[in-house]
Amino acid sequence: MSRFTGSEVRALILAGGKGSRLRPFTFTIPKPLVPIGETPIIEILARQLVADGFDRITIAVGHLAGLIEGFCGDGSQWNVVVDYVREEEPLGTAGCLGLVTDLEEESILVVNGDTLTDLDFGAAFGFHEPSSGITICANTRTVPVDFGVLEVDEQGCLTGYSEKPTFSFPVSMGVNVVSGWVVRDRVKQGTRLDMPDLVLGLVADGVPVRVHDFGAYWLDLGRLSDLEEGDRIFSADPARFFRQ
Repeated sequence: MSRFTGSEVRALILAGGKGSRLRPFTFTIPKPLVPIGETPIIEILARQLVADGFDRITIAVGHLAGLIEGFCGDGSQWNVVVDYVREEEPLGTAGCLGLVTDLEEESILVVNGDTLTDLDFGAAFGFHEPSSGITICANTRTVPVDFGVLEVDEQGCLTGYSEKPTFSFPVSMGVNVVSGWVVRDRVKQGTRLDMPDLVLGLVADGVPVRVHDFGAYWLDLGRLSDLEEGDRIFSADPARFFRQ
């Protein structure tokens, strides 16, 4: 049973990419069906969304769409309604929202289909205020620099010297809560649009875009090394991801 009241709580999983960084695996299997442990990525996401209170999942498909549709079906195995929008051509990480022509909800959660996280998606959805354009779920990444970093002024004079510093940055998890009015007003059906362009367009027009770090584990499973790491983390404690 959904923990939310009122209108339907809906998520969109982006599963249309070709997964070129995971070739040769993705020549014959779409990236969202690549297993972590023994469970395909997209099943992990679907089960998490259901546990977190979502009652409808729309999946944007493209590359090898039939395999994803065949695996996920209508969602009855997860006790959720699953439907699909199909990209005939790649539309980007925001453009596929234009295919969701029946969007009546105040907000929709959008998640990349190659994401491994223990984020509480319901908490992210509940944090979002529809008057804001988008809420970006963030994760802190630390980047070490193995050199001495010089700070130099316009005259070429040294103003600072940091030996092998470490920098921390908030980065996008590929999980965003988007207000319905943004989809209707800003996303043109059939036109390619990436999420950074949508976000920056809103900011340029003075529309609030919120950023929040929920302190969740997150891994983008776009590369073979990431899959190996994700498999190790997931297999060590599946219950961390399959909360009830």
